[in-house]
Amino acid sequence: MKVIASTLRKGNVVERDGKLYVILFAENIHPGKGTPVTQLDMRRITDGVKVSERYRTTEQVERAFVEDREHTFLYNDGEGFHFMNPENYEQIAVPEDVVGDAAPYLQEGMAVMLSVHNGTPLTIELPQRVTLEVAETEPVLKGQTASSSYKPAVLSNGVRTSVPPHIAAGTRVVVMTADGSYVERAKD
Repeated sequence: MKVIASTLRKGNVVERDGKLYVILFAENIHPGKGTPVTQLDMRRITDGVKVSERYRTTEQVERAFVEDREHTFLYNDGEGFHFMNPENYEQIAVPEDVVGDAAPYLQEGMAVMLSVHNGTPLTIELPQRVTLEVAETEPVLKGQTASSSYKPAVLSNGVRTSVPPHIAAGTRVVVMTADGSYVERAKD
């Protein structure tokens, strides 16, 4: 199905020269003079080669038909990350390079959106927020104002982030899966 280049987003799959590419980064650039363009950074699904391409924003691009379905994360082993389709209980192993930066945030039983093309897993989409425990952080310094100062912390999954001064080790916090940034203290 043909779509306009400016509508493509991260995670979409396009077809070029008979090969499938997953979009890693998409940006619409509107220079002061000249034609607006869409800059796409893509990874070829068959061999993992990264490609950077520019299209005019009005140019038509072939978008591949991809099935997006909710799956439940089960476990990780040498074969990859294993997910189960909750409708028919079929399991699928997703390679580590497809999971990528999402790996530290995966928790047993977590529901994720998995994009599959002809039985091959292409991309994974995590929930926007996840609750984790603060493994270690600096002690509170007296006189430090809570308004704009943050201190470094390491979460239970090994990701480094910044938290407000009142957060201590062992506190459960909600973080964004996109960049690991602190949102709020968990309400449980």
